[in-house]
Amino acid sequence: MKIERFEDIEAWKLARKLSGMVYIMTKNGEFSKDFALKRQIQSAAGSVMHNIAEGFDSDTTAEFIRFLRYAKRSCTEVQSELYLAIDQQYISNNEFEAAYKHAAQTRAAIHGFIGYLIKYLEKKKKS
Repeated sequence: MKIERFEDIEAWKLARKLSGMVYIMTKNGEFSKDFALKRQIQSAAGSVMHNIAEGFDSDTTAEFIRFLRYAKRSCTEVQSELYLAIDQQYISNNEFEAAYKHAAQTRAAIHGFIGYLIKYLEKKKKS
């Protein structure tokens, strides 16, 4: 499949779902009242998809890779913030596990895409 728009990128699709999961979790109960954590986890989740989109519009593949690395780190940030949410009993164990696992899946997809782009750059240099 040819990637013509950032919306075609599988990692972006996964990041969008992760953001949706985070927004649903932060709408309810005490989580919705913890404005600092709510804002931070929403920002981190949004950062994943936004960095992928922003990187897609980069002028170089190397710059795109840099943005993908930011996105990957934001996945890890979401995972860390999920620990705060579960420790404060803002989310259930099931919510934690589902979001944590999805963040890991998203991070793995980004990592794989970075690997693909690095191989593309190496192949391009040899040509």
